[in-house]
Amino acid sequence: MRFAQFLAIDWSGAKGARQKGIAMALANAKGGPPVLVDPGRGWSRMDVLTLLGEDLPDNTLVGLDLGIALPYVDCGAYFPRNDVLLSNAQALWALVEDICADEPNLGANGFVAHPTYRSYFRDGTETGQHFRCDDAAHGRGRFRVTEHAQAGMGCKPYSNFNLVGAAQVGKSSLTGMRMLHRLRGKLPVWPIDPVPGRGSVIVEIYTSLAASEAGRSVARAKIRSYEELNLALARLGSPPVKRDGAIDDHASDALLAAAWLREVADDPRRWNPRNLTSEIAKTEGWTFGAL
Repeated sequence: MRFAQFLAIDWSGAKGARQKGIAMALANAKGGPPVLVDPGRGWSRMDVLTLLGEDLPDNTLVGLDLGIALPYVDCGAYFPRNDVLLSNAQALWALVEDICADEPNLGANGFVAHPTYRSYFRDGTETGQHFRCDDAAHGRGRFRVTEHAQAGMGCKPYSNFNLVGAAQVGKSSLTGMRMLHRLRGKLPVWPIDPVPGRGSVIVEIYTSLAASEAGRSVARAKIRSYEELNLALARLGSPPVKRDGAIDDHASDALLAAAWLREVADDPRRWNPRNLTSEIAKTEGWTFGAL
């Protein structure tokens, strides 16, 4: 195997210093059940940044459950009808960091409230006039090409411009972009960066995709018991986690995703999806595993 271990991180864009929604699990390439990585006090986004930037074991494939960029291809820009022109995802990350630099805990509330960008998002009070492209066939907002690929695999993705409800992925993605900006030069992010011959790599993951490939339906993607988790792990060829009873869905997402990364990481198709072009790679990125 190219990687020695597989680290899956269920991310959160919620307010606060520590996030109940952040969970982390590790699967070893040599086998065994995935294990939760628990700091004992709950994770903060800054804790995760420190781990990835300073304490990550070598040759780790890191899966982040967030969007590493915003839609670009559908309108030819992240923010169409705007004077701010950005040519790649790194420039987008730098913009988010610049606007939110004084916000603690890698927060991104200042960006979604910014008068230049607010009209592109849907929040709890209004849907911005630029939330959808004119030719959008659904009401879930602008999609990247990879979200269309996810939908083609039976998933139900939402736009990274959506800030509403359980399906909101906007703030988690924007806070993640701040972290990715700070990790520039330390960890490559596929497919925005090429994958080196050795060393650790970050990829974007979608935990519902891992659940689907472990036999879960879209409606049953969230797992809340160890019994259900172990049934799904077995579908991925993983030994069970030796616990029973209830488990929160953030922990189960991370555990299942770590085992899934181990199962699919050596599949060449995952690194070469048919609709991924060099332009898409540098502007929108891709969700690892979406074909």
